Amino acid sequence: MQVTAAVARAPGQDFTLETVELDEPRADEILVRIAAVGVCHTDLVAREGGMPFSMPAVLGHEGAGVVERVGSAVTKVVAGDRVALTFRSCGQCDRCKSGDPAYCYLMPALNYIGMRPDGSKALAQGETAVSSNFFGQSSFATFALAYERNVLKIPGDIPFELAAPLGCGVQTGAGGVMLALACPKGSSLLITGGGAVGLSAVMGAKIQGCGTVIVVEPHAVRRALATELGATHVIDPAESPDLAAAVRAIVPQGVDYAFDTTGRPDTLTAIMGALAPKGVLGIVGIPPAGTPLPGDLGTVLTFGQTVRGIIEGDSDPDVFLPELIAHWKAGRLPVEKLVKTYPFAEINAAIAAQHHGDCVKVVLTLA
Repeated sequence: MQVTAAVARAPGQDFTLETVELDEPRADEILVRIAAVGVCHTDLVAREGGMPFSMPAVLGHEGAGVVERVGSAVTKVVAGDRVALTFRSCGQCDRCKSGDPAYCYLMPALNYIGMRPDGSKALAQGETAVSSNFFGQSSFATFALAYERNVLKIPGDIPFELAAPLGCGVQTGAGGVMLALACPKGSSLLITGGGAVGLSAVMGAKIQGCGTVIVVEPHAVRRALATELGATHVIDPAESPDLAAAVRAIVPQGVDYAFDTTGRPDTLTAIMGALAPKGVLGIVGIPPAGTPLPGDLGTVLTFGQTVRGIIEGDSDPDVFLPELIAHWKAGRLPVEKLVKTYPFAEINAAIAAQHHGDCVKVVLTLA
């Protein structure tokens, strides 16, 4: 079938809206009419050539919409169901079976390589194959193919534009604090970066009952929003270039936990100087290739500190996304304060606005 998609043609170039041919759903596939899709930093990293697939490509991995058709082997959803899309996992490996699908042994093959695991691509323009299956969806399009492991039925009272970012950005931030770090009540937490993931982490910290929540963010509007959402302290890095000293001025013994969304080597190094004994640094920001682990090994050893990577907030989406929706319904996860919607056709202007700090979380609407 013909669909309209935002196509990435070359690193560094804007997306172009084009007509592409989408395969009919196979036995294990679900055709979803996309109503809204979030723009995540990972989409932009991929557009810049940071993922192992060829261009042209259709990205997008925070889709939400309505099931149009399902393959013969699909039992989880039926046509007409409202769904949110998230990352794909195999469901069969040890990690999936232990409730850790974000660390599925097939995670790269199912999410990052721009094709099905059998090597086929679900999109084409004439004789030219178009890289597809990004995070098991490629939802920068009017329709996308997804799978039982990465679709979740959603209730009728959550708008698509709020359900969409739950699939990656919100579950990464909130899950990073609530699941991966599992910050206990009263603990201290440093969050570097006040974008959608960082502010979702702030909301997660408030749900957890953290005692001190420090957010480092250069944009004043985002610092103000962080405070509104539950941060107890905010730091402007331009005014406090010595991050470790600024944090220790608030928490002299250092923070129990740190959550980095920037991936900046200098920021990661500074965070290590702000950690308390037995402090834990969780990293979700994408660092430059070849970046070494931060910190001095002797210091890490002496103080029993931990540095760990976090993918998708350690979330099992079938379990955690309903929890997030329940928190949203109860007013504890006001995702609407992060989201600004733009028509799908304005994808490039929306990305520019997000980059300039004019908004926190861009969600493109298609219906």
